[in-house]
Amino acid sequence: MDLKRYIEKYHCGNQAAFARKHRLSTTVVNRACSGRNISVRKLKQIAGLTGGAVTAGEILGETVKPGPDFRTEHDSFGPMKVPADRYWGAQTQRSIENFPIGGETLPRPVIRALGIIKKAAALTNLAQGGLDPEIAGAIVKAAEEVIAGKLYGHFPLVVWQTGSGTQSNMNANEVIANRANELLGAPLGSKSPVHPNDHVNRSQSSNDTFPSAMNIAAAEEITHRLIPALQGLRRELDKKAKAFSKIIKIGRTHLQDATPLTLGQEFSGYAAQIKKGIQRLKAALPDLYELAQGGTAVGTGLNTRKGFDKKVAARIAKITGLPFVTAPNKFEAMAAHDAIVAASGAANTIAASLMKIANDIRLLGSGPRCGIGELRLPENEPGSSIMPGKVNPTQAEALTMVCAQVMGNHTAISIAGSQGHLELNVFKPVMIYNLLQSIRLLGDGAASFAKRCIEGIEADEARIHELMEQSLMLVTALAPEIGYDKAAEVARNAHNKGLTLLESALELGYVTEQRFREVVRPENMIGPKN
Repeated sequence: MDLKRYIEKYHCGNQAAFARKHRLSTTVVNRACSGRNISVRKLKQIAGLTGGAVTAGEILGETVKPGPDFRTEHDSFGPMKVPADRYWGAQTQRSIENFPIGGETLPRPVIRALGIIKKAAALTNLAQGGLDPEIAGAIVKAAEEVIAGKLYGHFPLVVWQTGSGTQSNMNANEVIANRANELLGAPLGSKSPVHPNDHVNRSQSSNDTFPSAMNIAAAEEITHRLIPALQGLRRELDKKAKAFSKIIKIGRTHLQDATPLTLGQEFSGYAAQIKKGIQRLKAALPDLYELAQGGTAVGTGLNTRKGFDKKVAARIAKITGLPFVTAPNKFEAMAAHDAIVAASGAANTIAASLMKIANDIRLLGSGPRCGIGELRLPENEPGSSIMPGKVNPTQAEALTMVCAQVMGNHTAISIAGSQGHLELNVFKPVMIYNLLQSIRLLGDGAASFAKRCIEGIEADEARIHELMEQSLMLVTALAPEIGYDKAAEVARNAHNKGLTLLESALELGYVTEQRFREVVRPENMIGPKN
């Protein structure tokens, strides 16, 4: 197999995607595919990336015997040549060739979820007398390898395929069938004794399997990735709220000076935002726990036995440790994916919260000498290739970019979720791809922000005190004493003449120095009066 054919089979012919994945120059890959001269070192490097499927000699144009690299598989459209070392079959291969679009492959959590469904379905079919024990056992073993992540290399399909996810469901059926047959001593491609449709896909349709996989993947990733990361961030914010509880600073509204609060109070607001975000995620989970599995083609349960839906959901719950149940109305579960839209909505709200928090922290840390400078942020790496000594709020910048991506993902999910035409929504792959990307980005971003930014933040108390003393809005405490209009005149006079509030109040004759000092005390302005 030459390199060009290898990329066609395993990377949908996208040489640029292959280059990006392996951090290679696109020019080098293009030259290697066309047989032009490149260094022997690069030849060996590229050959090594193919796992032995392509040698350096083959890239140089040596004769390759075609036979052993492929086997022939069949589907209802006829024969297809499939890479000999891959478990997928004809329908997967057709998808590779028919959808050379982008390089975004089906997310691994969905592949794992498909393995969970196939295992649960095989066990349920066995219990209901629908599968031979030997066949069911082989399917379960092969599915467990999918669940464990041992067969990811056999799931090459891109997101941009049929909107029902049929090709990815068949990819799972073919991989599990071929691996099961191999375990039973049968050749790949034989479809005997284990058939991808008749056995692995028994009592199922892509139309109920793929949406169930979507829900399983989303629920697992929210539970095991995003919520723990957000809980860690909330803990760090809570620590800072407590540590900064006695530091009084000037507040700001409209990016203008306002009345005082403590730095701890400010951080407590951030912690509360994350707490509420976690609550919103948890509120989205019960709908994700409802599975379409058992609805088959249009929600009626055709070709299943009574009780299959409840039993397969119970097995999925046991495998995952999450409380999955059968959807009470499978027509809704297949024709609409409102649960996915709602989960994305919760993620979108979290993105809005994190955007606010990250922006606040980089504003408060701006400087170090010519900005607000109330916070000292951790210095993680040099910030400029031209300005020596510059350090930037890079963790805040990374997190805000994550938030922008999540917001864009939610827009796509919202549009896709509205496209449930009649009995089936056919925007499934893009919905789950975007949601899982949002979950992962938010989880990774929150964890990094907590560890590399929040944990190391320090307060510059001298700067905080300096700015607070300069604020004109401390005059707010004087308003109940002399009235709003006179207090406003004190502030304007001070600002126009460059006076302190005390100097301005004395000049206007509205209050004595003693009374001013009794009333205008920042420590008494951070909460209601007794």
